[in-house]
Amino acid sequence: MGKIAFVFPGQGSQQVGMGRAAAEVDAGRDVFARADQALGDSLSRLCFEGPAADLQLTANAQPAILTTSIALWRILDRPCDVTAGHSLGEYSANVAAGTLEFEAAVALVRKRGRYMQEAVPVGVGAMAAVLGADAAVVERICSETPGIVSPVNYNCPGQLVIAGEKAAVAQASAAIASAGGKVKDLPVSAPFHCALMEPAEQRLTPDLKAAAFRDPRLPLYINVDAVPVTTGAAACDALIRQVSRPVRWQQSVERMLEDGVSLFVEIGPGKVLAGLIKRINKDADRCNIETPADIDAARAAIAKHSPAG
Repeated sequence: MGKIAFVFPGQGSQQVGMGRAAAEVDAGRDVFARADQALGDSLSRLCFEGPAADLQLTANAQPAILTTSIALWRILDRPCDVTAGHSLGEYSANVAAGTLEFEAAVALVRKRGRYMQEAVPVGVGAMAAVLGADAAVVERICSETPGIVSPVNYNCPGQLVIAGEKAAVAQASAAIASAGGKVKDLPVSAPFHCALMEPAEQRLTPDLKAAAFRDPRLPLYINVDAVPVTTGAAACDALIRQVSRPVRWQQSVERMLEDGVSLFVEIGPGKVLAGLIKRINKDADRCNIETPADIDAARAAIAKHSPAG
């Protein structure tokens, strides 16, 4: 039997109505109530009822996705062997690993979202998805382009995201298209995970260092290095560095597979990570939990992959 990984989605998965069904279950209701209390506002109402324009704001979307993910994780109530999350999802993974208390995590991601939004004036930065281009080619083009632009998400083979200054992203996009890649501008509010986010990283660093990080109960695979960490200090450092550095999701999944993971359970809104994992390794078993209706199937899959299963 292989290992079981719980993986958590990042920003972009938010949608009005998410978490409503989870909040009808006692364990999920408790998580949403704790989020409202920790933030001093009604995040739960925003998740369940919108409006969508407010939910899309980075400072709201990040705690909303974290809270929905942790509510579903609590309802699942099953152990895993390793955990990881995509960008924002790494905070959910820290909660699942016991590194951070939920209340601390939800307060941190509210600040993280606000700092990231405020780091770059609207219209100054941009992000673009790149399909069908070799990562080395994209890296070379970005390095040769004047201004700030770099690969920021290594999602799966043939799918990257670049980010940086608007003009530099446009110039790099044109060069990538000329080299045979397909490029699509992304409707985002800020250029995440690039050097333009360094002011947000500097603002978030003292908040993270002031938080109480414990050593994780299980290996926690981090975005920036695509390796497992086993100490609270390393988990904290990874969240600091993550703000202005690339998300190495493909490399993280490949490392988990090398380390014996045979089942990936995506917990939270959307199915993005399950789709990426399929493209990274089509033979990897995966399932996702978006609502409590998905719990039974996930438990059956976990039982099948567990030593006692």
